[in-house]
Amino acid sequence: MSERLKGKLAFVTAAGQGIGFAIAEAFLSEGAGVIATDLAADKLTKLKTDKCFALDVRSTAQVDALAATVIGKYGAPNILVNCAGYVHQGNVLDCAEADWDFSFDLNVTSMHRTLRAFLPAMLKNGGGSIVNISSAVSSIRGVPNRYAYGATKAAIIGLTKAVAADFIRQGIRCNAICPGTIQSPSLDERVAAVAGRSGKPLKAVRDDFIARQPIGRLGTAQEVAALAVFLASDESGYITGQPHLIDGGMAL
Repeated sequence: MSERLKGKLAFVTAAGQGIGFAIAEAFLSEGAGVIATDLAADKLTKLKTDKCFALDVRSTAQVDALAATVIGKYGAPNILVNCAGYVHQGNVLDCAEADWDFSFDLNVTSMHRTLRAFLPAMLKNGGGSIVNISSAVSSIRGVPNRYAYGATKAAIIGLTKAVAADFIRQGIRCNAICPGTIQSPSLDERVAAVAGRSGKPLKAVRDDFIARQPIGRLGTAQEVAALAVFLASDESGYITGQPHLIDGGMAL
């Protein structure tokens, strides 16, 4: 353990599995205090932190209430990581207005909620690092059947740049991580859904996901977490407002 985040406090959403869990684990291993949240609080029990909270990031009232509790008890976080997300599958003709609204509420508006809740305290505390999980499938690259998802992840890049520009002189850095296809429980669910809808074998569907990665394999949540550690740490102190690809060459 190098303790690159020693003395820092991080607030992480969707920390119960996948990328969020890997980020929370990596932050803990680097010496940070981690406030881990998830809609399903039972998923947080494997993390070695006593600061675990159930949180529905689609509820402004819940986000505001937890922010007040956290800031009152632990102080302002130095690091804010927005991981909550949902992958809608389909093109524009497959996307009902309810699908569109849900995708934007969970993927984008949830970040607006946490930013509104925590930024005042972070600014008062001298600043900090914000890391938003976007995607290579966004304004960077379009892929089939990711209409709503790609739109939300493009919006996250725009949101990230706006926050970085607004608070660059006030100690706030804001960056986005843009993963390619990452092995996670979410991916397993998508593979199963595509297989069920198409009638293709699970292995064939998974191979299709792998095939769109030029590097020839899926990424790992731990690889994404390593990038998050860098962006959260003082090592990246001259970096803000940028989408950082970790995509196995997907956007080449």
